[in-house]
Amino acid sequence: MTQSIAAPRLARRDTILAHLAMLAFAAMIAGSFTAGALAVPYIEPVPLNALRFLLATLIMGVVAFGVVREPARLPRAPWRMVVLGALNAVYFVTMFIALTMTAPVATSAVFTLIPLMAAAIAYFILKQRIGPAVLLSLVLAGLGSIWVIFRGDLAAIAGFDIGKGELIYLVGCICYAFHAPLVRHLNRGESALLSSFWTLAAATVCIALFGLGDIVATDWLHLPAIVWWALAYLAIFSTAISFFCLQYASLRLPASKVLAYGYLTPVFVIIYEGLLGHGWASLSVAGGAVVIVLGLLVLALTPDHR
Repeated sequence: MTQSIAAPRLARRDTILAHLAMLAFAAMIAGSFTAGALAVPYIEPVPLNALRFLLATLIMGVVAFGVVREPARLPRAPWRMVVLGALNAVYFVTMFIALTMTAPVATSAVFTLIPLMAAAIAYFILKQRIGPAVLLSLVLAGLGSIWVIFRGDLAAIAGFDIGKGELIYLVGCICYAFHAPLVRHLNRGESALLSSFWTLAAATVCIALFGLGDIVATDWLHLPAIVWWALAYLAIFSTAISFFCLQYASLRLPASKVLAYGYLTPVFVIIYEGLLGHGWASLSVAGGAVVIVLGLLVLALTPDHR
């Protein structure tokens, strides 16, 4: 009797922790925009991301094998980690390629498709059903996100044009949408910590191979201090810790709920920009942020279909 009562309580606790993990994920990812903007004038994006993932892998390795004392051996069927790492590598590489062809606002708009794509992919891979309430909250949060991204400018929304950059980034977004369902589908009992380490390691190798020329050409010894401070934030918070949060939540929440927290990124950016003295968003944009929060609140309170 005690076990039957304890099990649902543990499940509820894990669900709450998973939601909190994704809340932290969105907050840390939002901070990466500021950190990345400080570093990009001095270093090419691909070497920056290669070093970011390498440092994050080392940090995760120290925690996994040095602190937690996980067994230091290759996981069963290591191809699984290569698949997950490659999906992340494709996402980040296509994002930076797209940013050389189109405006950040356009790529942000394409990003809003990810939760709905993840929900469709999870249905076929994991048989996770998405109820009307979840679908409505995803659409509501997505519309709020688009409103915030375009700063409430209806003319800008109407004038959005899909070009080559957006199509390239769409490929990356599809890969990213596959990530959350596949984390659960490919898991063979590994902890979120071990899964994070091996996936980060695989992503590091993929990004390094893609940008080997730029990495060799970078003058690493003469980079200004701001690059290393930015890299420290990117590696520790918006890669290592946020990646662990993503892996942890992906094993406990439906894929649609996991990736929907990405909609909070522009909300946190608004908060950070205001707190840093760069000006607060208009009431119209703030209204869009409220819509995002309400949509995600409904999503969090809706029972899961596992």
